[in-house]
Amino acid sequence: MSFTSRDRDFSMEQTAAGLSNTHGIPSSFKVTKKEIEILQELAYQIKELANRPIEEEKKKLWTAHNDLQSVRPLVFCDPENGWNEIITQDQIKCNDPLLRVWEMSLRKEIFWGKEMKDDKVIEPIFYVPYYYNDSEYGLKEIKEQTCEGGSFHYLSPIVNYETDFQKITNPEITVDYVKTTKIIELAHEIFDEILEVKLRGIWWWTLGMTWDFIKLRGLENFMMDLIVYPDWVHKMMNFLTESVHKKLDFLENNSLLSLNTGGTYVGSGGFGWTNQLPKEISSTQKVKVSDMWGFCESQETVGVSPEMFGEFIFPYQKTILERFGLNCYGCCEPLDPRWDYIKQIPNLRRVSVSPWANVPLMAEYLENNFVMSLKPSPTPLANNYINENEIRMDLEKKLKVTKNCRVELIMKDNHTLGNNPLNATRWCAIAQELVRNL
Repeated sequence: MSFTSRDRDFSMEQTAAGLSNTHGIPSSFKVTKKEIEILQELAYQIKELANRPIEEEKKKLWTAHNDLQSVRPLVFCDPENGWNEIITQDQIKCNDPLLRVWEMSLRKEIFWGKEMKDDKVIEPIFYVPYYYNDSEYGLKEIKEQTCEGGSFHYLSPIVNYETDFQKITNPEITVDYVKTTKIIELAHEIFDEILEVKLRGIWWWTLGMTWDFIKLRGLENFMMDLIVYPDWVHKMMNFLTESVHKKLDFLENNSLLSLNTGGTYVGSGGFGWTNQLPKEISSTQKVKVSDMWGFCESQETVGVSPEMFGEFIFPYQKTILERFGLNCYGCCEPLDPRWDYIKQIPNLRRVSVSPWANVPLMAEYLENNFVMSLKPSPTPLANNYINENEIRMDLEKKLKVTKNCRVELIMKDNHTLGNNPLNATRWCAIAQELVRNL
């Protein structure tokens, strides 16, 4: 769950990455007795769920799965903006904006543990992100949108490369340690002796760069530039790549990185549990980029030929991913046309197989050498009531085709659940039934 100062309704931005940034969310830092009682009661529920033996079993499953051992397919559902129909704003009882965000996060964990019943591990931990500001690239796109949560387009700031490229600056992260400390202290005040409070920095979702490029230049312009201004595309990609490297260096050198090798959502599906990367770092050590999972994707270039992707995008992403201990690649874009490039990524482990991918072909490519992050279409869950037979047949077909692969079934990208939370829980129940009966 990630929120910025531009969000008018704190319920609108539900992302699978979890609570990654509370920058821009005001707080009085004065908690009422009632608010403490609300949050502690929820925390006790999470503690009870986390103490179930099944949570340790799920950790072992994820670890074996990510280490490419033979286990049943794992199931994870994060309905993203569908959460706003599962936990509505009138169910949130706290008044302070920051505490409302925390309450939403706690209620989601409880729903995962009690209702969703997928393979997400419920941990007795309350993660607090850093409070920080990211300057981004100096130039800012203008977002034009007719309604909150609806479609939108950007007015991008790079109109002319000759005059505007020189205005781009390297992003700078400024951590507000005073506010970060106040937030951590508030979390300790509320949750100590119930949940472990941990500071965790999640500084990116993707390091793929094409979305940054397109926000700066515009999608149509970017597509035309590949043909009309290829040298400028390379110049832009080189600049973005150098910026990412500088960002990673800054975070590493300033001890701001956190391990994502446990219950952290990594890539565009699945969790980071593994024995092949460090599980813990001592307080005297710095987390290094090489200790972590990396992730790139390039959904926006889905209409670009594999050859253009290989020339203009992949070489730059590859230099970034070379720094990480294990890597994830892909999101909604089908990767079968690009596999000849993607398979060159060092330490590649988790590969997205989206609803638009050729699943039989990807099964042939991946076999049991990679984690297949298989994503059924979220469309059937957008109706008021789901067609369970249709969902069952689709999953059975996919599981049959991928029987020799290391599969995780990931339900995500749900903009709506048709105002019916049961759509998510029933999908999980069907998926769990099928994978356990293989």
